[in-house]
Amino acid sequence: MSWKPVVIESTAELSKTFFAGRCDVLTSDASQLAGIRAIAADPKGYAILPEIISKEPLAPAVRHGDDQFRDIVDFSVLAMINAEELGITSKNVDEMLKSKSPVIQRFLGVSPGNGKSLGLDEKWAYNIIKQVGNYGEVFERNVGINTTLGIKRGLNALWTNGGLMYSPPFK
Repeated sequence: MSWKPVVIESTAELSKTFFAGRCDVLTSDASQLAGIRAIAADPKGYAILPEIISKEPLAPAVRHGDDQFRDIVDFSVLAMINAEELGITSKNVDEMLKSKSPVIQRFLGVSPGNGKSLGLDEKWAYNIIKQVGNYGEVFERNVGINTTLGIKRGLNALWTNGGLMYSPPFK
């Protein structure tokens, strides 16, 4: 196959160039491709190929030097993943407070320990799940298959479902 690259200076110009037919294909990370497709006049007229050809993980970033805030951000993401692994959702988190599982009790702050070690309230994980949901809920609500972006979980699925998402145990 022969091809000729079309070099574009900015992301905004890339979309215009592609939709104007000046190029046949564009490549980027899947979330950017989904965003570009979402602004098309006919999003269903464009396909994102399933093959992953690069490794470009996206993650939260914090300012260097604020180690406590970095820890809080990291553990917040891990808490959302752990909640999904444990079957805890924003809809059932209040009921899960009554769980007999010591793992769930400690995770949700019924039994103390996790919050204090991070300098947070013991119910910090409970509050995150109650307010925004577990990782799967957040993914599906913001970028998932039923949103404008329509991204499949793929590697963003839990490790138990063929993805890469896992959390160390909260002890």
